[in-house]
Amino acid sequence: MIAAKSKPRAKRAASRRWTFAELEAELPETTQPVELWDGELLKSPAPSFFHQEITGRFYDALKPWVTVHRLGKVVFTPVDMVLSPHRSTQPDVLYVAKERLNIVQGRLQGPADLVAEIISPESRRRDRIDKRDLYEQHGVREYWLIDPEAQTVEVLFLEKSQYKLLGRWRPGDKAQSKLLAGFTVAVGELFQE
Repeated sequence: MIAAKSKPRAKRAASRRWTFAELEAELPETTQPVELWDGELLKSPAPSFFHQEITGRFYDALKPWVTVHRLGKVVFTPVDMVLSPHRSTQPDVLYVAKERLNIVQGRLQGPADLVAEIISPESRRRDRIDKRDLYEQHGVREYWLIDPEAQTVEVLFLEKSQYKLLGRWRPGDKAQSKLLAGFTVAVGELFQE
């Protein structure tokens, strides 16, 4: 009997406690996913092709909507969102409101207004619990959790410093934003294979 091969997970680098400034100064630029979690370097394999298709579809819906309404800027991974000297993430898609574009300084020096994460089997806990708590604590105003396995889109909105569930949508529904009033995404289109 051949043992099932487990999927790669984010790997913690050497036991050094990094700051983002050290990481930026000492490591070469890379497109490999690298996040800083309490000073520990977390390296992940590149996302799957399907994950990147979903990222692209969400970005393709959000970017023109934000551009037409002249609301700010939208980018996709990899881009560092530095939340503290020892914490940085690389959200799949993020939006920064035009009145807060001063946080764009090569990297994002502070929380984006809207963050979307496409959940992978190996990132489920980090996206649903760890990053949710981190983004809530640092003031990401709206957090989209796009789950290909469950085929759901959940939108959390920051209200009085706590996330509230705006909604959970499935194929056939349109997920909507509270932050960007009028912006919707057809859920089924995100998950087309």
